Amino acid sequence: MSRRLALANLALRALVKPALARTATPERARRDFERIAPLFRAPPHLREIRRDGAPPLVWLSAGPVAAGRAILWFHGGAYVAGSPRTHRGMLGRLSAEAGVEVCAPDYRLAPAGPFPAAYEDAEAAWSRLRAIGYRPGDIVLGGDSAGGGLALALLSARLQAGERPAAAVVFSPWIDLTLSGASLVENARADPLLPVSRIEEVAHLVAPEADRRDPRLSPLFAPFPAPPPVLIQVSRGEILRDDAQRMATTLRGAGGRVTLDLWQDAPHVWQILDGWLPEARDALRRAGGFLQSAFAETRR
Repeated sequence: MSRRLALANLALRALVKPALARTATPERARRDFERIAPLFRAPPHLREIRRDGAPPLVWLSAGPVAAGRAILWFHGGAYVAGSPRTHRGMLGRLSAEAGVEVCAPDYRLAPAGPFPAAYEDAEAAWSRLRAIGYRPGDIVLGGDSAGGGLALALLSARLQAGERPAAAVVFSPWIDLTLSGASLVENARADPLLPVSRIEEVAHLVAPEADRRDPRLSPLFAPFPAPPPVLIQVSRGEILRDDAQRMATTLRGAGGRVTLDLWQDAPHVWQILDGWLPEARDALRRAGGFLQSAFAETRR
């Protein structure tokens, strides 16, 4: 663990985790996330284009990118907060490392847009990429936290429809809203960022009336016929560790090639702290290398 990571964990545990535990409303959570977004460092030469539609799509790149390929990335924020703006620095760096443009949908958030709004927007974003000429093998699905759940839910649906993306990359995915993972209890104190005391409340805001085993909401329970290569990055100390590990088991059981990249002592979605933590840059470089290999396979 780097000295910077140790200091970051201390600050998160002392300041951010208690603040999240007492955040009064989803609206406040959104405002707070957007307010701190400028602290997340962006790479040089970041290019950003917003294309309106349903949902709006934000295209991000940094440096040269391969034509005709895209990373369709769904931001995290527990389905109640976050936006492409909060994640632009991390996604710009991922674009630079992979040499591929990132398309980040600005999907609807709960409680104004409860389930299945976010999932419907994910499907609509895929359809828009297909309509402008991207083939399934030209697209990688990706996401962090709740966005990782969206990416995997969309992966399941597209595989069942006979459309196989090139790969999937997810960071600390939230893929089980039934909240059955043992790490929710085992890592409640160890997790330096997420207060487990709020997770049931957030799940209810997202899906107040839905069956939480619905595979569009909890892709842990989804089928994955002939899945493409998948990279999952997660920290051993997170409350969502078991979501990632069980997802890897599910995908491997379906015949998939899964890289489960387990990190020690990193906070939830530490990759967003690129430019501050060497561990964030290292993780994004690994993800970029994985993406380059995945796209190379689809071109053979």
